[in-house]
Amino acid sequence: MNPSIASPSDPPPVQFNLPPLSLSLFDAEPSTHQQPNGVVHGSAPPHYSEPSTPTSSGYAAERGSTSTATSVSHEIEELNIHDPPSVPDDSNAASFPGKRHLDEDDGSASWRKRKKHFFVLSHSGKPIYSRYGDEHKLAGFSATLQAIISFVENGDDRVKLVRAGKHQVVFLVKGPIYLVCISCTEEPYESLRAQLDLIYGQMIVILTKSVHRYFEKNPKFDMTPLLGGTDTVFSSLIHSFNWNPATFLHAYTCLPLAYATRQAAGAILQDVADSGVLFAILMCRHKVISLFGAQKASLHPDDMLLLTNFVMSTESFRTSEAFSPVCLPRYNPLAFLYAYIHYFDDDTYLMLLTNNSDAFYHLKDCSIYLDQYVSSEYSAPINTPQQQKRLLRAYQKLFASMHDKGIGPHKTQFKRDENYVLLCWVTQDFELYAAFDPLADKATAIRTCNRVCQWVKDVENEIFLLGGNPFSW
Repeated sequence: MNPSIASPSDPPPVQFNLPPLSLSLFDAEPSTHQQPNGVVHGSAPPHYSEPSTPTSSGYAAERGSTSTATSVSHEIEELNIHDPPSVPDDSNAASFPGKRHLDEDDGSASWRKRKKHFFVLSHSGKPIYSRYGDEHKLAGFSATLQAIISFVENGDDRVKLVRAGKHQVVFLVKGPIYLVCISCTEEPYESLRAQLDLIYGQMIVILTKSVHRYFEKNPKFDMTPLLGGTDTVFSSLIHSFNWNPATFLHAYTCLPLAYATRQAAGAILQDVADSGVLFAILMCRHKVISLFGAQKASLHPDDMLLLTNFVMSTESFRTSEAFSPVCLPRYNPLAFLYAYIHYFDDDTYLMLLTNNSDAFYHLKDCSIYLDQYVSSEYSAPINTPQQQKRLLRAYQKLFASMHDKGIGPHKTQFKRDENYVLLCWVTQDFELYAAFDPLADKATAIRTCNRVCQWVKDVENEIFLLGGNPFSW
């Protein structure tokens, strides 16, 4: 996903139904440069006409209220953040990153220099997964992590976070399964914990939560054979933490598409869903083209993220039609659904989900109605993976501070550091996150954000799924 929006050139005069950001909220600063890059995370933006032409397509949308947003009344909070320069690493090396550096262990200097580790282990200390190195060579290290968790639990408490210099050690306990992240990336605790939760969710997609029963019967149960061949799935998910805003927004992104084209695809999917399919989803890579579900069936954005990651990182799905058991953690973590997966080309694929394990040929017949699809390519204004990672982490910090329950949610916020000017605007109906050149002044940032909001409202039918979508969460 491209985590950026560039405003259209020479837009028409702005006429707002929503109250725009007000200059009175900011202290103006002189500048001559501005380069907007942003993410709009919203529910259902109000309607406008005469769409402009986008230069990028990074939108994360989820359905909700369509009422008029309330005016912004809180003063902006201005903070200075000095991020270290981005250092390239090998986490961006491949489209389907697999297991790396199997020769490393906790005694290797190169292993210790990794900026971000993820570990999954059982409550007996048996390693299940590690991002770097061979799990079996890290058995002693896993036992140490298990000892820390057990020591705190023996005191009737639960360990969540340990800070050691520049490092954060984040713990997440899910019954008999322990997940740990060790990071010096300066990502907020909330983001790292959410990433651990997604890794656990990806395990549930493959195994269901019923795997806990095996540990109840045998505390020393070895879970690694059940996850054989899935290193690419987990590596792909971890890789997405560096570029995909959906991993912290908990929202899915739609492929910008002409309204009539999306409606035509939606009508076909609705017919498919009415024939007994639980969920019918048409995708272009990680972006939703159209989706429909059976009555009262709800698909959470996190389930969408984990399902698409599983499909896109499993190479065998691309070579032939597939019928695979999958579990959706937010829908029902204890039971499998069955997914019919069919690729039309390298990027476009159809997923039909049912609770009937014998429905392959029925779903195959349904897919015949969808045999052609053409989509445009979109270029990214953020050119390198390192730039994308740095921008996404800046957005993560901004998102976490905007939704910090300890100090209460904000409505607007303006931050300046050596890399960006960051502006966030949160209303009842949408959230806008924008990044500008570090020399941009506040007045310019506000004007640009208002133009972006205007453009988004102009083309809402092309970039959001509106009407006819029964999903809610």
